[in-house]
Amino acid sequence: MTWLIVGLGNPGPTYAGNRHNVGYMVNDVLAGRIGSTQSGADWKAHKSGRSDVVEGQLTGEHVVLCRPRSYMNESGGPLSLVANFFKIDPAHMIVIHDELDIDFGALRVKFGGGDNGHNGLKSIRQSIGTGDYSRIRVGIGRPPGRQTVHDFVLKPFSATERRELPTYVEEAGDAIESLMTVGLEATQSNFNR
Repeated sequence: MTWLIVGLGNPGPTYAGNRHNVGYMVNDVLAGRIGSTQSGADWKAHKSGRSDVVEGQLTGEHVVLCRPRSYMNESGGPLSLVANFFKIDPAHMIVIHDELDIDFGALRVKFGGGDNGHNGLKSIRQSIGTGDYSRIRVGIGRPPGRQTVHDFVLKPFSATERRELPTYVEEAGDAIESLMTVGLEATQSNFNR
């Protein structure tokens, strides 16, 4: 069985540290855990040309990490191409994404559900025809004051958040490993708070 683990974000250095890219950040942690070198496994262009991937073993499971090269609102197409190439059913997909309705520092693990206004999730549903896949919802909180959601998600984390971010993305990686090894209910019990 192969697991497809998709970190959502926007490509390129302009967006690298933005809140919207926390899915990419978590997948970079997992790539580090897969690699046999100190720097971890290297991302490689997938044959479709629309994603970067890392393939390897994580907690004894065969995994494909995927980082779509498209912008967030077009994530479904690249994800679909990789899923079809590796013949991965949505039930064995884990999507990591930022979540406005969860405070920074908190995670939620769930299976299925709607897109809750998240354009990346909306694109995935349109491309694969279902929302029935696992999700690691990484809380980023709501924008302060009158700042728009668009501006908030495309800004870097605050200085205080950046100090906590490495621990936070490692914990999200732990939740993914737990989901693959002990299942949804036990993982929710241990990580949802």
